Amino acid sequence: MKIVGKIVLIYLLLYTSIGFSQKTSDKLKREQSRLEQKISDTKFLLSKSKSAKETSLDELKVIKNQIFYREQLLKNYDNQIRAAELSLKSKAQQIELLYEKINQLKKQYQKLLIYAYKHRNIYGKMMFIFSSGSYFEALKRIKYLEYIAEIQEKQFLAIRQHQKLIKEEIIIIEKEKEHKRAIIQEKLNEKIEIESDRKNQEYLYQKFKNEENILISKLAKEESLRRNLRDRINEAIRQEIAAEEARRKKEEAERLVSSDTKNNLNSSSSESIFLETKESYKLNASFEKNKGRLPWPVKRGNITENFGKNLHPTLKNVTTNNRGIDISTSKNSQVRAVFKGQVTSVLKIPGAGKVIIIKHGNYRTVYSNLQDTYVKSGMNIDTKKVIGTLLLSESVNMSIAHFEIHHVIGSKVTCLNPTLWISH
Repeated sequence: MKIVGKIVLIYLLLYTSIGFSQKTSDKLKREQSRLEQKISDTKFLLSKSKSAKETSLDELKVIKNQIFYREQLLKNYDNQIRAAELSLKSKAQQIELLYEKINQLKKQYQKLLIYAYKHRNIYGKMMFIFSSGSYFEALKRIKYLEYIAEIQEKQFLAIRQHQKLIKEEIIIIEKEKEHKRAIIQEKLNEKIEIESDRKNQEYLYQKFKNEENILISKLAKEESLRRNLRDRINEAIRQEIAAEEARRKKEEAERLVSSDTKNNLNSSSSESIFLETKESYKLNASFEKNKGRLPWPVKRGNITENFGKNLHPTLKNVTTNNRGIDISTSKNSQVRAVFKGQVTSVLKIPGAGKVIIIKHGNYRTVYSNLQDTYVKSGMNIDTKKVIGTLLLSESVNMSIAHFEIHHVIGSKVTCLNPTLWISH
């Protein structure tokens, strides 16, 4: 029974290890797929920009991102190889322990058979049963012998089955390890590509360094456009809040005037406000529930400027402050709503294209740098509904989508980091 308990413990440790290794492997593979998709996106953007006559800072940012993704991918493959080797070593040790237990059982069986053979006339099974003091004792001895035989048979069957399973999994892991090694060999050209990207990055960096005066002048102009965009968006949201508050007060006043009794007045007013609050609450909860899972405002792209402060790619000690994120994508790409809601504003800002603001309860999503818009204020739209197309950027073959998320509580408006809300 002690041996059986030890074998059970080995099985538990074996399957716990297998489950943990499988989860680690699956996680690494998901990360690999994500990185390969990002590299594919950056390659796509850079291939489009090659035909442009003039290079841009956006191209420099995309190259920087591509180098980062490639380095992360190589680390990912190294981790997968190490994980496979550790899993293989662990399973080999577990098989060795099982072999030791089998050898112990074989020795016990050997002694038992020799002893039974030598004393077969005196201590045979039938003699063991017939030597019982009573009928009930004989029954107990029969059950005992059957139980022993069943336990021994189950021990051997279980060990053989698990040995077969472990051997099969080791073969799978060996094949997987070889596959990973082959992929690593194939991915070694990524290092060559990284070096090529770095050379290209350095070339563009020096090119823009030689144009610092032009860049500083351009940056000042862009900052002016950013401030104008920020002010116009803030003003639009303030007007929306004021208009909504005025509408609520007007509706409440009309209800009060049209009611016959005080009880009816209070009932009608409170019921309407409750229903409106309830609907708003549901939409807020639905939007918040999808945090980290919202679709991107464009089908394919690469984040080239993050939320908050960003270092300028070439100018030292120069930063820009972004109230949202900038996504580089192919020229004239379509822009889509990241969540269902109501269009509350469609603005046209000189130098910054057109802007669409969509309300999702107490949240607002803002889409700017648009060339054309396909929606109007007051329209209700669904998730992934195409709402417009992007302007061309300076690189001619690339467009930049500017995306913001705002949280409105009363008259307070807070800018949120869109990177935390969209899927990765």
